[in-house]
Amino acid sequence: MRFIAICIALVTTLGIPMRADAARLKDIADIEGVRGNQLLGYGLVVGLNGSGDGKLDFTQKSVSNMLEKMGLRINPVDVKVKNVAAVMVTATLPPFSRPGSRIDVTVSSMGDAKSLQGGTLILTSLKGADGNTYAVAQGSTNLGGFSISEGSDSAQKNHPTVATIPQGALVERAIPFDLFQSRKVRVVLREPDFTTMTEVVKSINTRMGKPVAVAVDSASVEVLLDQKYQNDPVGVVSILEQVSVDQDVGARVVVNERTGTIVMGARVTISKVALAHGNLSVTIRSETDVSQPNALSQGETTEVTNQDITVGEDQAALKIVGGEVTLGDLVKALNALGATPRDLMSIFTALKEAGALNAELVIM
Repeated sequence: MRFIAICIALVTTLGIPMRADAARLKDIADIEGVRGNQLLGYGLVVGLNGSGDGKLDFTQKSVSNMLEKMGLRINPVDVKVKNVAAVMVTATLPPFSRPGSRIDVTVSSMGDAKSLQGGTLILTSLKGADGNTYAVAQGSTNLGGFSISEGSDSAQKNHPTVATIPQGALVERAIPFDLFQSRKVRVVLREPDFTTMTEVVKSINTRMGKPVAVAVDSASVEVLLDQKYQNDPVGVVSILEQVSVDQDVGARVVVNERTGTIVMGARVTISKVALAHGNLSVTIRSETDVSQPNALSQGETTEVTNQDITVGEDQAALKIVGGEVTLGDLVKALNALGATPRDLMSIFTALKEAGALNAELVIM
C-alpha cells in the first residue's frame, strides 16, 4: 500500500502542468554584462558594374588615399569612381568573442551608388565606441536582389544599396570583461516589476536551497557565488536560466492605428458602463451630363453637373458592457456592438478617458 501511495504521489506531482504565467528566467531576463557591442567602419566597395558613386568628392579622395598607401600617388580629381562606392560597415560583436572568430557585417551605401551588386568590400577596420579596432571586414557583398535599368525601363528586387557579408569580419581583439570577478551574478528583468521580482527571488532561493538571491530593485537581483558555486560559475548561470518564475503581467491594451491591430492582455477588465457607438456616413456622388441644343438652333453645348448627397447614420442602441468578466466575455460584448478594429480604437480611447478601462492603453 505504501508503494502504491508513493506511485500515486509521483504521478500526481509530475502531472501538474506549468502555470500559464510561468516562464524560464532566461526568457524574461538577461545576465548583466552578457551583451553585444556595436562596431562601425568606413570602407570602399569595388568591382561594381558602373553602378557606383558619381563624381563624389569624398569617394574620390578615399580611392586616392587608398592608392597612395599602396605606393601609387594620384590626383583625386582624376579618379573615376563609377565602379566604386563609399560605404558604412556595421556589425555587432557578440559577448565573449575571441580573436579569430568571425561575425556578420552589413554594408550600406553612403553616396549615390545605384547598386552594390557584385561588389567586393576591401579591408575595412571596425571600431568600437572607445575608438579601438576590434575586427576587420572584407569580402563579396550578398545583395539578395538586383537592380537593372536600360533607357527608361528598370526593374528592381529588394533594396540594392544595402548588402550583407556573412562571416565577413574577423575578430582581432576581445573585449576584456570578467563576469564573475565580483563573486556575484546580477540578473536584470526586461520588464521591471516588483511582484515579478519577488517571485524571482523566491524561485532562485528555492532552487539553490539557500537564500543566495537578494533583490536590488524592481529590475535586478544579485545572486551570491559562495564557496560551493565559485568553482563552477558557468554551471550556476545555467541553473539560474532554467528557474521557472510566475511572471506577473500587467493589464495592457496595445493599439496600432496604422495597421488596425489590437492586442489585449488576459487581465484587462472594464468597469460596468453604458456604451453606444454609431457610424456617420456621408456619400457624395457627382454625375456630368451634356446639354446638346437642337439642330439649326443658336444654342451652345454645355456641361451640367448633378450632385447627389446622402447622409446616414447606423442606429446603435445603448448597451451595458464590462463588470467582473473574463477577456472572452469582454470580446463577446464588444463584438455584439458590431465594432470593427477601427471602431474598437475609438471605444478603448473613450473608455480610458471615462476611467472605465482598467488597463494601460498603449497607442503605437
